[in-house]
Amino acid sequence: EVQLVESGGGLVQSGGSLRLSCTTSGFTVDDYAIGWFRQAPGKEREGVSCLAFSDATPYYVGSAKGRFTISSDAAKNTVYLQMNSLKPEDTAVYYCAAALLPEECSVDSFAYWGQGTQVTVSS
Repeated sequence: EVQLVESGGGLVQSGGSLRLSCTTSGFTVDDYAIGWFRQAPGKEREGVSCLAFSDATPYYVGSAKGRFTISSDAAKNTVYLQMNSLKPEDTAVYYCAAALLPEECSVDSFAYWGQGTQVTVSS
């Protein structure tokens, strides 16, 4: 059974940093890509960053570029999202998801989802 568990969310002031972790189990990580997505209140879920375990090539969406860094530790089956220079508009529930060879870093391309972790950035 594919399982993904997010951790590391919390409350941080504007300009601060957080590191999210996504620990995976139930599948061979080399065959999959992991994505970070977020959903703010009243908004649709959107992509933040994606990474394929096989080649560790990162992909960033929108405002994540230049502020967020995705990385992986295959030995620990874990993907991280380092978030710096956080802004109030980054406030959302952050989800990690897994997919086998996704075509793009989008919600529709990912089949397996974690429960999410809340990130709140105060101004």
